[in-house]
Amino acid sequence: MKNPENNTENSKANRDHISVIQADSSWWSLDLAELRQYKDLFFFLVWRDIKVLYAQTILGFSWAIIQPLLEILIFTIIFGRVARIGTEGIPYVLFSSVAIIPWNYMSQAMTKSSESLILGQNMLGKIYFPRLIYPLTPVLAKLLDFGISMIIVVAIMIYYRVWPTWNLLLLPVFVLVMILVASGVGFWLSAMAIRFRDVKHAMPFAIRMMMYSAPIVYSASSIPEKYRIFYSLNPIVCVIEGFRSCLLGLPFSWNYILPGAAAALVLFIGGFMYFNRMESIFVDVI
Repeated sequence: MKNPENNTENSKANRDHISVIQADSSWWSLDLAELRQYKDLFFFLVWRDIKVLYAQTILGFSWAIIQPLLEILIFTIIFGRVARIGTEGIPYVLFSSVAIIPWNYMSQAMTKSSESLILGQNMLGKIYFPRLIYPLTPVLAKLLDFGISMIIVVAIMIYYRVWPTWNLLLLPVFVLVMILVASGVGFWLSAMAIRFRDVKHAMPFAIRMMMYSAPIVYSASSIPEKYRIFYSLNPIVCVIEGFRSCLLGLPFSWNYILPGAAAALVLFIGGFMYFNRMESIFVDVI
């Protein structure tokens, strides 16, 4: 015969070990300890994204070089040879390559990050882990492609005998800004895509517009002076100008870099706050 007193004690012990997970609708909520607890899952999702991208392909990671290389060749023929866009004396293939590589990273990371919650909706309502992991996963996964693609830039620099200067020491700063831009846009759009499915359809058009709003195929010096203050607020301009200065040894265009870096930080913090604010309705809306 069971002892009622023991049953009562067991029930009380079970209640003491219950963890209640409640949605947090605050604007700012960052639990670093919780993120560390789920670091293994985070690394697994990043590695999964990397493997899925090149699964069952013949060329594998070679696509990380082939795709940007084809873009560089096409841009060089169209804008360098046909349109003859000015590049301040820099060979167009070199001028475009140091811009296309970081741009490809940002465009791909922003696109994948914006779709992350929609694509992961099967896990979203079944198990709990920090939702912040969703948009950050493609941002980190795409860094591998970025690193491989940089081989193209190094090869072209060697061909044209462009050697690194002390400017190269600041390259990690602009890589960080590049990650902030991709993460910030990913936070905003992934949270918006839950409620507004138009985001998926608008992304291809938005990416094309962003490409031509930054000095990727043209020089920033071609922008009329009266518009440069507004142009400099584009954080992508900061990244592209920073990469050109670091890799090609050009003088830093601080009038573009400083406003763009500030805009990137605001974009990241604003996106993080909006993501936190909307996190409480993700499961209900999806």
